[in-house]
Amino acid sequence: MEALLVIDVQNGIVEFADFQKELTVMKDVIEDFKRRGKPVVFIRHLDDEEESSLYKGSSGSELHASLKEYAECIVEKQTPSAFFKTDLSSRLEKLDVDHVFIIGFNTEFCCQFTAIAAFDRGYKVTFIEDGTGTTNTAESYGMAGLDIKDFVGTVLHWSNVIEVLDYEEYIEVYK
Repeated sequence: MEALLVIDVQNGIVEFADFQKELTVMKDVIEDFKRRGKPVVFIRHLDDEEESSLYKGSSGSELHASLKEYAECIVEKQTPSAFFKTDLSSRLEKLDVDHVFIIGFNTEFCCQFTAIAAFDRGYKVTFIEDGTGTTNTAESYGMAGLDIKDFVGTVLHWSNVIEVLDYEEYIEVYK
């Protein structure tokens, strides 16, 4: 069984920049999973530090209105991995999931960490590169010209253990 993990689509991230392209891809993938009767699991990051834009109980920690209506199943986490100290594995096991698809925020942190953690737990993993976004830029890392999503997608692809697709490829392969 396939399941979609929608990672950290929260106000404190989405309101940081213009993510309309990414949100559109995310919505299209979510709707495809829902249409096919496949599970969609939203992951919500909660921080204990009041200064964080994802501080638990703050409006920044809430799921973004653009996708919130699809969030029937929510797993809360406090680290970049959606599997670490959460009940995500047991939920997926109950649904007989063996293949997870990953979209959401931030590409190089929570999405990448969750993809690797899923592989380590024996799941087949598909990372939809243009269905992820990041608040960081090439300047954030002091690496002129860095395309973070492309870099992460390339590294995961080169691993030969995580399937990396863009939305159009996802449609061709899975629809």
